[in-house]
Amino acid sequence: MDAATGEHAPGDYAESHTIALPAEPGDVGPGFAQIQPNPEWWLALPTGARLVGLVVSRPDMPSIFTQREALARFGVPIEGFRHPAPETGETWEDRLTRLFGRLGAGDVLVVTDVKALGRDVDEETRTVAELRRRSVIVKVLDRG
Repeated sequence: MDAATGEHAPGDYAESHTIALPAEPGDVGPGFAQIQPNPEWWLALPTGARLVGLVVSRPDMPSIFTQREALARFGVPIEGFRHPAPETGETWEDRLTRLFGRLGAGDVLVVTDVKALGRDVDEETRTVAELRRRSVIVKVLDRG
């Protein structure tokens, strides 16, 4: 309950229940299988969306070849692939601005590792937040 207004907060209505799970996975009831998502959901993308792969050449990332192979296995089209430019005077922010300019709302950006989106956790988080703000879907293949 909110002390200032005297009204109930949404969390006040939440209830907690224990769910009994069977000892054997095969013993689940028929309703349980119906709520399990189809494993193909991971491959889904909005109608008309582009599937865009991003590879990054940095010492802390897998090789370009390894990243390309993983993207190809996922289904990202590789034709027209351009090898990432070697380190230039361009800042990371300049590169992100260029990336944002090439992606549109509904596009699906696929990376092999979240490190492709930033040099540290803070940059990764900011990049994902900006992509989400622009309605770009991000799929990270290695969620290790």
